[in-house]
Amino acid sequence: MKYLILIYSNPASRAVWEGLSDAQRAEGLQRYAALNEDLAASGELIVAEALADPSLATRVSVRAGRTMTTDGPFAEAKEHLAGFYLIECEGLDRAVEHAARVPEAAYGLVEVRPVLDLNGLGLDM
Repeated sequence: MKYLILIYSNPASRAVWEGLSDAQRAEGLQRYAALNEDLAASGELIVAEALADPSLATRVSVRAGRTMTTDGPFAEAKEHLAGFYLIECEGLDRAVEHAARVPEAAYGLVEVRPVLDLNGLGLDM
């Protein structure tokens, strides 16, 4: 089953990151590299990406057939999606095991969400 591991950032978790020494930040990045390598080696990693700052986001909506866009940032949200892993593994316990290795799990928020399987719905995707 596929799971999306969502990594959230907020002002408090960002302050923790910015307060780390260069050596501590390098250690955090090495923990990401180790997680990436382990997931790739086990065949469970589909893709992992970090996301740009939310101020670079564009929100898209379509009303009456007209596409409208709004630039970020979206001030009402202090928390934002900072990155993700899309993995395929045997079950939720295994996905949670991987999510617990994401450095932000220690001071921020990491969410695991199953990916819906839309095969069999007759959709051409």
